[in-house]
Amino acid sequence: MEFKISVLSKPGGRTVNQDAYGVWSNSSACFCVISDGAGGHPGGEVASKLAVKQVLSWFYQTPELGAQALAAALKAANDAIVDEQKRSPQISDMRATVLVLAVDTVQAVARWGHIGDTRLYCFRHQRIVVQTRDHSVVQNMVEAGYLEPCNLRTAPSRNALLAALGDADNFEPSIEATAFSIRDGDIFLLCTDGFWEYIDEPAMEHLLASAQSPEAWLQKLESHVIMNGRADQDNYSALVISCTGPDEHTLMPIAPLNPK
Repeated sequence: MEFKISVLSKPGGRTVNQDAYGVWSNSSACFCVISDGAGGHPGGEVASKLAVKQVLSWFYQTPELGAQALAAALKAANDAIVDEQKRSPQISDMRATVLVLAVDTVQAVARWGHIGDTRLYCFRHQRIVVQTRDHSVVQNMVEAGYLEPCNLRTAPSRNALLAALGDADNFEPSIEATAFSIRDGDIFLLCTDGFWEYIDEPAMEHLLASAQSPEAWLQKLESHVIMNGRADQDNYSALVISCTGPDEHTLMPIAPLNPK
């Protein structure tokens, strides 16, 4: 199976881009990571870059794809951020979201893990078949029936997180325990909240159906984000991973990051 990765990461209306991403692969696996420094916490850009580096370094040393491996990699990132908080008092409150997608390129299966509100979607036949659950106040309000799902993106408390990297005592990431079988034509979208906040799921599907390629789809998505954004728009980042050719076991990542 062939995997092609398209990426973008923009500061939006901010002077500093606190988002970070990275990709590392070997002959049998591919690991994609995306992180967003939590707004309102000094050092967010430090936390996000540290998260990506630590996760990819962990997989570089231990290229495993099980649920326990994902949990261990995310814990290593959290520990690294907590340690840096102790060394640097000026960024002692820094936090970051993170999401990692781990793909077995031989068996064509995937697992993922995340904490915060950076999301993973999987599209099959131009329809969403997987969407991660945010660790946020508004997500809980929706699930409790206090907020309509259509109002999640505009609620006053939308940016309030219930979990993020950088918490020494309350670290509980969500891990996909069951391997997800990838089919020819599946497309994964990994994106920070500054991206998905300005484009809802029906629009994602509609634009995918009209796009000539995954790269063209990502461009359409970004145009939609910019059109619906505001002057002080948050940083926005996205990775699109398209899966084709069930008989081929090659990997073609764009701009890979070497964690050494």
